[in-house]
Amino acid sequence: MQKNIVISGGTKGIGRALVFRFLRAGYPVATCARSAEDLEALRAAAAELVPGAVLHTHAADLSDQAETRRFTDFVRALGPVAVLINNTGAFIPGRLQDEPQDGSQLRQMLAVNLLSAYDVTLALLPGLLAQGEGHIFNICSTASTTAYPNGGSYGIAKHALLGFSKNLREELKEAGLRVTAVLPGPTLTASWEGVDLPPERFIKAEDVADAIFGVFNLSSQAVVEELLIRPQLGDL
Repeated sequence: MQKNIVISGGTKGIGRALVFRFLRAGYPVATCARSAEDLEALRAAAAELVPGAVLHTHAADLSDQAETRRFTDFVRALGPVAVLINNTGAFIPGRLQDEPQDGSQLRQMLAVNLLSAYDVTLALLPGLLAQGEGHIFNICSTASTTAYPNGGSYGIAKHALLGFSKNLREELKEAGLRVTAVLPGPTLTASWEGVDLPPERFIKAEDVADAIFGVFNLSSQAVVEELLIRPQLGDL
């Protein structure tokens, strides 16, 4: 029996591209999103485009710890995990000085971009450690290493996600688990809707998915610790 590929936030953008990349390779995939409607549309598209694909879906808002726990319980019930891709994220642009004084925006960005990955990973880690193999990908950003104007609390959260990835890598390498931080630049997803720029100025979500799939397929003797991808013409 093939082990499952777990991808959070699988209905749009990079997450959706990842779902179809692994389904087309014959892997069973488990994913989540906040919208049950979007998940139903994803299931319908998978049934049409990848006949025979095994896709498990669960509606959950991973910024909520209780909903995250229900998702990870759902995943564990499906069986062993080969790959965990922490893709859930959100971007609110703006300067730190203009954010609400109560710190709510930082807490929101941390919950979505960092704590979702932390909670899912810690819940599934015992199973990965028991089997002595597996690959964890955290979808970071070029904002994880570079401060951008109007990056605000999003930039803080993405820097923290990269730090989480690095610590996890050091702690798990002797256990046979690989950890990769993925740092895509501007990618043509819903986050950029309405921007007056040609599509060729962006990375294709499918290119990010193909790169991750390639890293996953390396032998167990090698790990890509950080996968940095930018548009050919550079950042926006």
